[in-house]
Amino acid sequence: MTTQAILDAIQSPDSTSADFAALPLPESYRAITVHKDETEMFAGLETRDKDPRKSIHLDDVPLPELGPGEALVAVMASSVNYNSVWTSIFEPLSTFGFLERYGRLSELTKRHDLPYHIIGSDLAGVVLRTGPGVNSWKPGDEVVAHCLSVELESSDGHNDTMLDPEQRIWGFETNFGGLAEIALVKSNQLMPKPGHLSWEEAAAPGLVNSTAYRQLVSRNGAGMKQGDNVLIWGASGGLGSYATQFALAGGANPICVVSSEQKADICRSMGAEAIIDRSAEGYKFWKDERTQDPKEWKRFGKRIREFTGGEDIDIVFEHPGRETFGASVFVTRKGGTITTCASTSGYMHEYDNRYLWMSLKRIIGSHFANYREAWEANRLIAKGKIHPTLSKVYALEETGQAAYDVHRNLHQGKVGVLCLAPQEGLGVRDEELRAKHLDAINRFRNI
Repeated sequence: MTTQAILDAIQSPDSTSADFAALPLPESYRAITVHKDETEMFAGLETRDKDPRKSIHLDDVPLPELGPGEALVAVMASSVNYNSVWTSIFEPLSTFGFLERYGRLSELTKRHDLPYHIIGSDLAGVVLRTGPGVNSWKPGDEVVAHCLSVELESSDGHNDTMLDPEQRIWGFETNFGGLAEIALVKSNQLMPKPGHLSWEEAAAPGLVNSTAYRQLVSRNGAGMKQGDNVLIWGASGGLGSYATQFALAGGANPICVVSSEQKADICRSMGAEAIIDRSAEGYKFWKDERTQDPKEWKRFGKRIREFTGGEDIDIVFEHPGRETFGASVFVTRKGGTITTCASTSGYMHEYDNRYLWMSLKRIIGSHFANYREAWEANRLIAKGKIHPTLSKVYALEETGQAAYDVHRNLHQGKVGVLCLAPQEGLGVRDEELRAKHLDAINRFRNI
């Protein structure tokens, strides 16, 4: 039995839930992996010189056992996020430590502790099987998956599932991720696939869209309101492109920071007007590796006020980390908020604390999104209020190159990966809504 029969059923307009339930499942499937015995392959190299194309493999792997509250999903498309890059270069540490710890939790989680890690934290596809206790989903349902994996046995996570002590990111801190022909998920990760999008378009927003929603919009993040001045680093990138859309859709004033004129044009096409090209304007926030330059912070702040009528920043949408964090804290207004969800330029942040404590500013750590936030973010995609930022699509066997491009910042927006889908453009169910938003859907494809 191969995955071809599954693909045939998905592409047939006459397939029923019973047809999917009756499909025999293959004993194995193709998946993107990293190998435990290669975790030291980049030892001694600078981060920039670590090449995901050398560590990422396309393997034939056995189908995992399906447990209670879980689902097996035929993955039509996935995408590459920074966490897949980190996994592939074994930074800041090997993800096999995550899998080992998860494997010690229970008899069922032992499945995850393997000598290979199937990576990927996004998917769009079709439910094949559901385990005991799953009532909301059935075989044949077209779905996307968010990447929050929790156990919810502790009360700590019941107000905000991100606070569960056993909170993990699926495909990064768990095995059986989305860069594969079949994925294993908890059923409460599943959400309805937006009908007006193709498989690869629907797979692109998941992780970054939900992350941006919590970080910027949710009360657990910055709680953005109308009129807020929002500084968005990397505003045309995977995270920033969604933050820019949320700011515009929510009546805020995004000040978009980009690194090229091409990326500035992307922001303009989304409707942003205040754009700072940090490369063209030559901002250098660090004199050397150890010393920041407050004069550059002040020059940056002055430039921001030119766009805001003299106002300072209410919210900073931070994710570059070390390179920008000192400037971010400085330019935020008194009582303002810096939200951070990543550190792509380095984890060891440095800032002048006088500008934080004496001006009553807040730094909020924000990580992915809870169940409700992920659902709300997906709902906005489904309604055509927020759009995918897919720029390029790779075949599954090209995932190493896709991860390399993201690692080296050679991409715009999000890059997709076709898994079972034989070509782009499949899976659209609502042609009317698609036609209404086609230019926005293709915005990042036309660059």
